[in-house]
Amino acid sequence: MSLTDGPDRGAMQPEVIDPSGGANQTRVRAYNERLVMSLVRRHGGLSKADIARRSGLSAQTVSVIMRALESDGLLVRGEPVRGRVGQPSTPMRLNPDAVFSFGVKIGRRSADLVLMDFVGNIRLHLHQIHAYPLPGDLVDFIISGIEKLEQQLSPAERKRIAGIGIATPFELWNWAEEVGAPREQMNRWRDIDLQAIVAQRTRHPVFLQNDGTSACGAELAFGVGASYPDFVYFYIGSFIGGGIVINSALFSGRTGTAGAVGPLPVSGKDGKTIQLLKIASVFVLENLLRERGIDPKPLWYSADDWIDFGEPLDIWIDDSAAALAQAVVSAASIIDFSAVVIDGGFPPWVRARLLTATRKALYDLDLQGVTIPELVEGVVGSHARAIGGASLPLFSRYLLDTNVLFKELS
Repeated sequence: MSLTDGPDRGAMQPEVIDPSGGANQTRVRAYNERLVMSLVRRHGGLSKADIARRSGLSAQTVSVIMRALESDGLLVRGEPVRGRVGQPSTPMRLNPDAVFSFGVKIGRRSADLVLMDFVGNIRLHLHQIHAYPLPGDLVDFIISGIEKLEQQLSPAERKRIAGIGIATPFELWNWAEEVGAPREQMNRWRDIDLQAIVAQRTRHPVFLQNDGTSACGAELAFGVGASYPDFVYFYIGSFIGGGIVINSALFSGRTGTAGAVGPLPVSGKDGKTIQLLKIASVFVLENLLRERGIDPKPLWYSADDWIDFGEPLDIWIDDSAAALAQAVVSAASIIDFSAVVIDGGFPPWVRARLLTATRKALYDLDLQGVTIPELVEGVVGSHARAIGGASLPLFSRYLLDTNVLFKELS
């Protein structure tokens, strides 16, 4: 099969497999192929011997699988690596051009649509800002944006699109007051099945996940996940959100909102209890700027190109850090995380300042009996939610769920 034809082998079809079901030869082959690709993705490149050792599959089985995946264009050969003895080993890598997917981020002030390749690189990107998100406008942005981006692809590349993943805040109607939106307008979200509406207007499979969970999944798959088996993740966008990783697997909880973090109670500067999201969210900085007569729109033009807003930004970083420090202590008191990962919709220099201030604020708190995890910067950055969304079709069709992916034999 050529890449022009698109992956059409039975093992590559977007199939939902009931883990409690039996295993026939086709199902076993599909699982093993996904296992091999998942191991290669995690480690960046592995030889046949490495894959056999990590997966527990026989060398012969691995050879057959890798030949098939290479023939399908899903794997490519790296440069041979010569060891001290024996023949050089050839690492196999995912072919970035083998598969593409669309990722959508819906935010309170902006939306993004990305085309991502098989290894997590953003190839194409569209961005729009809005006063507040409305269902009809967002659906039009998604559908027209996909059509626009697909026009930039060759027919062969369009055949290799696995699907669309949407990362969106849940219960958007609850935040009308904070984003300055008419409540009757935001109430439109109550009766909208966004996933179904988008699916009706596109030929691609559509997936949907909470935006904070999606960002956390992107950090797990493409960021610090290989280094920290357990971490709590804070993503600071218009509103702060996040996620939880336990045993190198995303934990979404009963309702899919585990690790949302925004509602965590913290003490404000006046000593009164307030939710974390009402301090450590970008909409708070937006209000600080507006109060001082500074146009806040540059916050939403490009998350990577903020200017230094001076005193309002200093205040926001210090206040957010104080609140984040309390949230870190609360999280560490429940689960012995190895790390706290902080990222957001802002430039790396803002993230670095926020992390430094959070570390400092931690030592103003009573830490008796609490083991503080390592505080680290997220590496995926401002597109984490869109990348997390784009990863949903890839994991559904080609890779293993993360709670299986990271349970290697050695």
